[in-house]
Amino acid sequence: MRILLTNDDGINAPGLAVLEKIARTLSDDVWIVAPETEQSGMSHSLTLHDPLRLRKLGDKRFAVHGTPTDCVIMGATHVLDRMPDLVLSGVNRGQNIAEDVTYSGTVAGAMEGVLIGIRSIALSQTYDWSAHNTFDWSCAETHGAKVVQDLLDYELPRQTLLNVNFPACSADEVEGMEFTEQGKRDQAHLNVQPRVDTRGQSYFWLGFEDRTSHPSEGTDLYAVMHKKISVTPLNLDMTDHGCLKMLKES
Repeated sequence: MRILLTNDDGINAPGLAVLEKIARTLSDDVWIVAPETEQSGMSHSLTLHDPLRLRKLGDKRFAVHGTPTDCVIMGATHVLDRMPDLVLSGVNRGQNIAEDVTYSGTVAGAMEGVLIGIRSIALSQTYDWSAHNTFDWSCAETHGAKVVQDLLDYELPRQTLLNVNFPACSADEVEGMEFTEQGKRDQAHLNVQPRVDTRGQSYFWLGFEDRTSHPSEGTDLYAVMHKKISVTPLNLDMTDHGCLKMLKES
């Protein structure tokens, strides 16, 4: 099995090293094509107005000065001599659940894989906001390979990718894996932080914060809050079929 790895945290991100360990338990034919620099929040963006720069960093290891979407396209159609059998994107530093999936470059890497016709899985590691500068990858490291292996047994619709989120707990505290639906936070907006530069001019940082939610059981939010590995099938068809039916019948 040929596996293509990418991420949105960049070629030197520790989560990519975790993903490589996971992939190498499944195959010895592992290729890495990842962004040169961090591309978090870039979603499914393409680089269309600038040239793409490709650097070979080692055997089957490449960096692209572009987005995760660029990386999957470059990897699958240019770097590799044939299509991969599987695209793995991640492991992201932080969760990609609920509204996060619309921003996520990690999820977008898997989206592009599915668009090209490749089975694709996005993986993210939730973290504890109170832990500050420490980050525990042990949950993804310990359970990632088995989760991916188990998911390969399922036949998926052609336009469907799988979004995996590991909870913010130690590996031995995990309460199992659950298939979930995409949740919705009580408060979805990002935090805006106003600042002033040395010339007295205003500027702003957008950022995520620890947002309290009371999610419904069966959602990705609920699962990771209760120390479960969440697996959410996401479909590229964004049509609201219920609304479409209502509009046609009105």
